[in-house]
Amino acid sequence: ARLAALLGEEPADASRQSVGPPFRSQVTESAVPALIVFFIVIALYMTWRLEWKMAGAALLALLHDLLFTAGVYALVGFDVTPATVIAILTILGYSLYDTVVVFDKIQENVQERGDRHTYGAIVNMSMNQVLMRSINTSLTTLLPIGSLLFVGSYLLGAATLREFALALFIGVATGTYSSIFLAAPLVGMWKEREDH
Repeated sequence: ARLAALLGEEPADASRQSVGPPFRSQVTESAVPALIVFFIVIALYMTWRLEWKMAGAALLALLHDLLFTAGVYALVGFDVTPATVIAILTILGYSLYDTVVVFDKIQENVQERGDRHTYGAIVNMSMNQVLMRSINTSLTTLLPIGSLLFVGSYLLGAATLREFALALFIGVATGTYSSIFLAAPLVGMWKEREDH
């Protein structure tokens, strides 16, 4: 009523709404089908563009990123908000991009050197070629996210950014780790078991 009077409005025209647990449960219920559809579309695209073993390794890396981020998020005790869902979808896109860059380099090297090297050697060679790019990209992404998390939310008190920035920070770091240390070696192991 005081706000309506201050703005020169009638008190009857003003309303108040709050966001509580029912809204959070709706967001969570909507996020699960969205993630399932995301995984299906990504698996189909990667199978078409690369191959099914690379799609499987990429999905395992994405699952690793989700579980690790959710675990850290649960340990900290933050609530799931729409910003969290946005951050998690951003993480999945970022991690997937990094993994596709690695896999694309592996395919390029297989076409150029596949008759002279084993698949494991090609995976190692490809990782050496894209490693610095992946690390540099991740560091330049983590610096602004880190400043958003530590300076913005903790030092300056912008608590609304805390959930978003924490999920992004953990997710980008684990996404880089999983594309280098999980997805590429997994594809190498799977492909080494094939006939040449």
